[in-house]
Amino acid sequence: MLGRYVCRCSLRRQGLSVSRGLASSAYTNPTKAGDEATTTTPEDLTPHQRKLLEGALRVDQAGEIAANWIYHGQHVVLSRDRATGELIKEMWEQEKKHLAVMDKLQVQHNVRPTLLTDVAKVAGFGLGAVTALMGKEAAMACTEAVETVIGEHYEDQLKELDEMTTKHPSIPLLKGVIKEFKDDELEHLDIAVENHAQRAPAHALLSAVVGAGCMVAIEICKRV
Repeated sequence: MLGRYVCRCSLRRQGLSVSRGLASSAYTNPTKAGDEATTTTPEDLTPHQRKLLEGALRVDQAGEIAANWIYHGQHVVLSRDRATGELIKEMWEQEKKHLAVMDKLQVQHNVRPTLLTDVAKVAGFGLGAVTALMGKEAAMACTEAVETVIGEHYEDQLKELDEMTTKHPSIPLLKGVIKEFKDDELEHLDIAVENHAQRAPAHALLSAVVGAGCMVAIEICKRV
């Protein structure tokens, strides 16, 4: 799988476009506004399915908030390194789009945001800044660990959405958005590895701590 992302990263660095249909454009393109798939929520879900949908969108929104603040923290520390700063900024811009789309999905499906939004911001900025202060390799190791967990999390969500019986058009669109964002996150993972994430001091320990923290945060934000 990673080979595909290496190819895409290489094309991006060469200034070439990678064409793909973007499901998120249904939420970012003004000409597509007003469709049933982007403005209404399924009414025929079972209580269990509704709970899964709400938990998924709540944690996804929280995750994108945290990701934005992680990259913010990294950028504050590493922006003087032109190459690394630009790389972080590029990934950060993708996360900003992810959050904008998740905000719209949260409103569309009437999902209560997590009560830990402010915690996600502070923790995300702190994690980004602290790992960046340890060096750019540690910052990339942080990205590698976070994106590994998020990629697996999105894959689990896709399996849950596959089991939903509703024919409402918002669910296939949501699956498309999650697939798109999963690809973006795995691309970030690949970028981190290419930029020497595994050379970070105590890489295995750092990855384990950050990854475990992400998994705990996911489970808490589903509920709180």
